[in-house]
Amino acid sequence: MITKDGVKPILKWAGGKRQLHRVLTQNLPDKFCSYYEPFFGGGALFFSLYNLGTSRKCFLSDINSDLCTLYLLIRDDVNLIIESVNEVFSRYGNSRDGYYMARDRFNRSSNALERSALLIYLNRHCYNGLYRVNSAGDFNVPFGRYRNVGMPHPDLFHSVSMALKNCRIAISDFQDAVNAAGTGDLVYFDPPYTPVSSTASFTDYTSGGFDKLEQIRLRSVFVELDRRGAFLIESNSDTEFIRELYSDYKIIEVTSRRSINSVATRRKGSAELIIKNF
Repeated sequence: MITKDGVKPILKWAGGKRQLHRVLTQNLPDKFCSYYEPFFGGGALFFSLYNLGTSRKCFLSDINSDLCTLYLLIRDDVNLIIESVNEVFSRYGNSRDGYYMARDRFNRSSNALERSALLIYLNRHCYNGLYRVNSAGDFNVPFGRYRNVGMPHPDLFHSVSMALKNCRIAISDFQDAVNAAGTGDLVYFDPPYTPVSSTASFTDYTSGGFDKLEQIRLRSVFVELDRRGAFLIESNSDTEFIRELYSDYKIIEVTSRRSINSVATRRKGSAELIIKNF
């Protein structure tokens, strides 16, 4: 759906950058070549760039195969996915029993179209838009208990499809996804955040998780791309570990209201970092 602010993300996404996208866009280079986003998620920064009129080559990727398959379907066969999503929302409704039936079906289905439609349904009905899986790879986020939940408007599907038309979308590890990035290209990293406490981890985005070793590997990729002459920007949690990893680069502290707590009045501002090499 194209609003006064342009195309919006089609998914709610815990850790999404809807609140930070203005700060992020203010910290981008004036000119750059191709755009790479290897932790695509909800895609808030990409859609902000699209709304600003970018016509650059865009390479979007994520390790989450269900997420990438959904975006590919929206890009390549938008009417088919709209029809399938409408069917799923009609079948399961907005009830606890319906939600858990849909979640069980999602975890058992091997049909790409059905899984994509169920992903939209689960994203709208689950607790705070989380995407979390257990060690077996099963989606296990509980019912969100929202009073009024509807499927995304068909116009939103069509506008997102248009935004993605000239983008390469790949299921890929972040390191492989940026192999071709070089001088003058812009790479935005938005990894699963390092938890700020032992009880604050929401990084089980895949069955393998994203731990400190992965954060260290990401930093190594960041350094290599810096050496190649790419423009780099990363968002991450404000922890001593992350500050130490990127102490050689420009670090900007920002505050964002996170929506993990189900009680709105308990959602507090959270310090986050924007890390740049320019």
